[in-house]
Amino acid sequence: MHAAARDAALDYEIVVVDDGSSDSTWQVLEKAASADHNVRGIRLSRNFGHQAALTAGLERARGSQVLILDADLQDPPELISAMRAKMEEGYDVVYGKRRFRDGESWVKRASAACFYRLLNFFAEIEIPSDSGDFRLMNRRALDAFLKLPEASRYIRGMVAWIGFRQVAFEYHRHRRAAGKTKYGFGRMVRLSMDALTGFSIRPLRVASIASVILIGISAMLMIRVLLSWATGGTVRGWTSLIVTVLFIGGVQTFILGILGEYIGRLFVEAKRRPLYLVSDETRPAG
Repeated sequence: MHAAARDAALDYEIVVVDDGSSDSTWQVLEKAASADHNVRGIRLSRNFGHQAALTAGLERARGSQVLILDADLQDPPELISAMRAKMEEGYDVVYGKRRFRDGESWVKRASAACFYRLLNFFAEIEIPSDSGDFRLMNRRALDAFLKLPEASRYIRGMVAWIGFRQVAFEYHRHRRAAGKTKYGFGRMVRLSMDALTGFSIRPLRVASIASVILIGISAMLMIRVLLSWATGGTVRGWTSLIVTVLFIGGVQTFILGILGEYIGRLFVEAKRRPLYLVSDETRPAG
């Protein structure tokens, strides 16, 4: 969900994106839009994913300031005024930085912390840690963001990439207001891979370095084998041989996996398919 505020509190719009829901969400949006002209609903033709749905809303937001807000209300909408006040200090982007995270297990918190540290180790730009998509952008920053065409999207990293003046806004993240998340482990892994491969080629360099190390190890093993043959010695046991083969095979498979991730993303980008398709709108922009 996106709330776009122009210059005054009385001039605003709320753009709600229905990402191919299977419940009565769209009927609720139609009623809300008919009762309040400030509400606009957008229904995608199917579930295109969280990042694509956010992009759909951002492309239709017309305000001079645009806030990204998930519908689960973990990010409190009552902070909009404080974030706008922070933007008045001259910032183009005010992004939420989670100080506390209610309702999340220590495993999820620890994995998120490790992910952000790993991402910033590989990324060629600094991507704010402990932040999500909860952020306020002015029109200049949003227009710059909308120029980025990639299909494999990691919006919080893309916003960091555009630059301009950005500042963190610390807040307490609440539990979900209702329902259960459908953003499962598989989607989290896919988003993580989009983040890691979308902002750096360092994983490819790691693969190259690993290849060089493997060549060095193989060369030393070959020298050892030749020396044993020349001195009439025999290679004892098969354990060391099997361990070596499995180790080298595992590293090679890992390298091929990294290459496959980048090639797969090139394949997706080359098809040039739209990020999403819209099936219905309660009130098209005019």
